[in-house]
Amino acid sequence: MRCSGPRAKSCFLSSVPLLFWLPRYPFKENVFGDLVSGISVGIMHLPQGMAYALLAAVPPVFGLYSSFYPILIYFIFGTSKHISVGTYAVMSVMIGSVTERLAPDSEFIVWTNNSNESFIDTAAQINKRIAIAAAVTFLSGIFQLLLGLVQFGFVVTYLSEPLVRGYTTGAAIHVMVSQLKYMFGINPQRYNGPLSLIYTVLDVCSLLGGTNIGTLVVSIVTIVCLVSAKEVNSLLARKLPVPIPVELITIIIATAVSWRFDFKTLYEVEVVGEIPSGLQPPVLPDFSLMGTMVGDAFALAVVGYGIAISLGRTFALKYGYKVDSNQELIALGLCNSVGGMFQCFAISCSMSRTMVQISTGGKTQIAGALSAVVMLVILLWIGSLFEELPKAVLAVIINVNLQGMFKQFSDVSGLWRTNKVDMLVWLMTFILTVLLNPDVGLAASIAFSILTVIFRTQLPKYSLLGQVPGTDIYRPVEDYNQIPGLVIFRSSATLYFANAEIIIILVVLRLLVHYYVYYIQYHYILYYCNMHMKRLSQSSIKDFSHGIKMT
Repeated sequence: MRCSGPRAKSCFLSSVPLLFWLPRYPFKENVFGDLVSGISVGIMHLPQGMAYALLAAVPPVFGLYSSFYPILIYFIFGTSKHISVGTYAVMSVMIGSVTERLAPDSEFIVWTNNSNESFIDTAAQINKRIAIAAAVTFLSGIFQLLLGLVQFGFVVTYLSEPLVRGYTTGAAIHVMVSQLKYMFGINPQRYNGPLSLIYTVLDVCSLLGGTNIGTLVVSIVTIVCLVSAKEVNSLLARKLPVPIPVELITIIIATAVSWRFDFKTLYEVEVVGEIPSGLQPPVLPDFSLMGTMVGDAFALAVVGYGIAISLGRTFALKYGYKVDSNQELIALGLCNSVGGMFQCFAISCSMSRTMVQISTGGKTQIAGALSAVVMLVILLWIGSLFEELPKAVLAVIINVNLQGMFKQFSDVSGLWRTNKVDMLVWLMTFILTVLLNPDVGLAASIAFSILTVIFRTQLPKYSLLGQVPGTDIYRPVEDYNQIPGLVIFRSSATLYFANAEIIIILVVLRLLVHYYVYYIQYHYILYYCNMHMKRLSQSSIKDFSHGIKMT
């Protein structure tokens, strides 16, 4: 195929969507809504970025970086007009499992020379975890880029909605448990591998006697205030032009109170600590670390893409435009690979921020770019003001925002009534994610989901149809009479090579008592009959095929 000028231009514009839609941007109609939306979402990025950095086991400022660089890149290369990319709880907890596994406390214990006392070299540990988070993020971005370049966007079709929702619900349990140490002011041992969640819960329970009272009071007060404010927000949602930024107000008040009463010194409440102003220069990730994190990076690539494309397609369908699945892979791959060089951690999109972006009038990617401008202002001049913010407040913000994921438990009752196989996929995905951790749990869940697809095609439901008198409607022969001399066979499974012989055998068995077969629902059955008749035993066919006409 020749690469003509118009075709080359089309390929270039499809690779950089900004060049296609920005010249056509309806400024007067959209600019005000995008401006209000961008500021609102930018304000949300501040508490969420800092909070989700705790999940990733890196300093809060790196959550702010992750809410800036990737957004600018998605603005240029993304195709969804409405999703809000940036930090996301599930991705952050997956990053945290990698950083804590590869940089455990035991590797940074320093023994003093004059006594048997020891301490953890926190500075060295933090630097190592930052390098690990950046490396696994960079590698996940490379995976996404490669999948996008080979047009592998269809892979999302294997991540069914029950699987995605069961997975995010299971991951939410990991997120919640990981924040208990900050809410109670305790220091449980870190566990990795299968059943680590169970061990962590048991360890937390055993340490509750040593709870820091000051930290617990901060957590309880923050929970009460946040939950109450969110209820007020939901009640006044239709009357307010923009939602009340309850998380931002919470961290401002908490920081001021913590600074005024010196929570860190007087009550030993753990605070955020130093937040450097300005931006980090780009650095290449530590390639020597990548051999130990290939599986983690691939899981991050798949989960991040699956969540983003699912949400993107939902709103694209609602608002009447198309999201390019392969271009989304490339856009997210660039967000993560370039973001990894700026010490960001892996991103996806957030349902809560996306809903705020839409409800406040956001109509295009301009809203995302403006939220990045808000983050730039915070990074340059405002971020250092939050150094006295208690970590317990961020932990509470994370756990309160999980309520949307926990509402997904109601899926089980709905699936029980509509599709029990999908319900089984949901439950197994949830259980595997909780017990095996998010990375291994994802792989096991996808394998289980594929098995259910295989079983559905290998064990089809089938029936013979009769005609409803006076209509062209056909229903099972148990309810309506069959047309004399005619058999109509219906199968619930799509016909393909793996189940063709099974369906043929079912058809032949039905021919024991019928003379003609006029119609079979899946129109390729005749082709597969011709292909596979030879594979059936000749003796079984010879007795039944005499005089049978297949039309």
